[in-house]
Amino acid sequence: MSVQLDTVVLGAGCFWGVEKRFEAIEGVTDVVSGYAGGEGVKPRYRDITHPRNKFNPKNHAEVVQISYEPARVSLETLLQHFYEMHDPTQQNRQGNDIGTQYRSIILFNSDAQASAAKAVTARYQPLLTAAGFGQIQTQIQPLTQFYPAEAFHQDYLAKNPNGYCPDHATGVRFSGEPAQMASVDNSGLLQGKHIVMLDAPDCPYCEKFKTDVVKNYQGKTPLHLRRANELSGLQISSPTWATPTLLFLENGKEVLGVQGYMAPADFYKVLGHFSLGEQSEAFKVAFQSGTDRPFCQQYEQFKNTPDGVFIDALSGAPLFDTHDRFNSGTGWLSFSKPVAGAVTTKPDYSHGMVRTEVLAAVSGIHLGHVFNDGPNGSTRYCINATVLEFVAR
Repeated sequence: MSVQLDTVVLGAGCFWGVEKRFEAIEGVTDVVSGYAGGEGVKPRYRDITHPRNKFNPKNHAEVVQISYEPARVSLETLLQHFYEMHDPTQQNRQGNDIGTQYRSIILFNSDAQASAAKAVTARYQPLLTAAGFGQIQTQIQPLTQFYPAEAFHQDYLAKNPNGYCPDHATGVRFSGEPAQMASVDNSGLLQGKHIVMLDAPDCPYCEKFKTDVVKNYQGKTPLHLRRANELSGLQISSPTWATPTLLFLENGKEVLGVQGYMAPADFYKVLGHFSLGEQSEAFKVAFQSGTDRPFCQQYEQFKNTPDGVFIDALSGAPLFDTHDRFNSGTGWLSFSKPVAGAVTTKPDYSHGMVRTEVLAAVSGIHLGHVFNDGPNGSTRYCINATVLEFVAR
């Protein structure tokens, strides 16, 4: 039995994120990025983005052609997703993307599609008005021709795993749910150091960061997930339209922000700047393979601690147990073994020596070295105390 398909062409700003979000909807069989809605402008990226066409009303818009099975997903549902994933009250722009190529547009292929587009738009306007937004600027017009974009733009987010998704959603839902900003209490972020990750639904970079970093993070600097419209009461200087964006706050004020996906090693280095300070001994040990002075202050604090676990000062992951600690007389903390799976090792040929470096498995920071000169010929993990913290059992 053949499957009945239909297509609709929609523009909601930069087509990379729009393409990815529609591909995730059940019943959608294919999404192609492209250009449509223009006249007299070549349907090529370099032409529609040229400064001379920035405010050209006859410019093509960045759009996606969505193929879908009407038996599995209705056009009305697709149009609701369309409106909820961007801000249709902005004219010829989405956030910092400014120009007629970024306009909000629905290009229909039948009278039925035109009626559905007008009906969904009419339903959404009162919801936006109630939330304090202006008039919908979305153009609704017949499709003349769809031009597929260059191969580089197809499945862009899948081809570029370390980036960001533009998120310009208003937070207003067709379900009538209020924007989440009203229910979020940020008072706890006004004291001390905090990390805020700007999150968004259907953002693959957000999911990747949560899998690679957030899932394993147990650090003392709390990490919070927020939508862009949930930052009330905070002093934020970075743009908030890209997800993920990492905001590092102290007493409610942004100290630094990083836009886009960050690999664990990059995240922990930025966190090291923020929480340890670039000039601290701990930072030099963690990220420049430095070495504590023997019998340093932290060593004296940790050498006789009661029963407990030494953790990574950045990730909070358990590294060494006091059950495995012994006094080597060297002036550095010594352990017969690490917590299972807590560290990795690699050859170290620095300073004209052949050694085995010990790294934290979660954060990747330098911890010290491992030698074969422990009691009775056992291993000795010689670990810098400045990159550790202690948690009593």
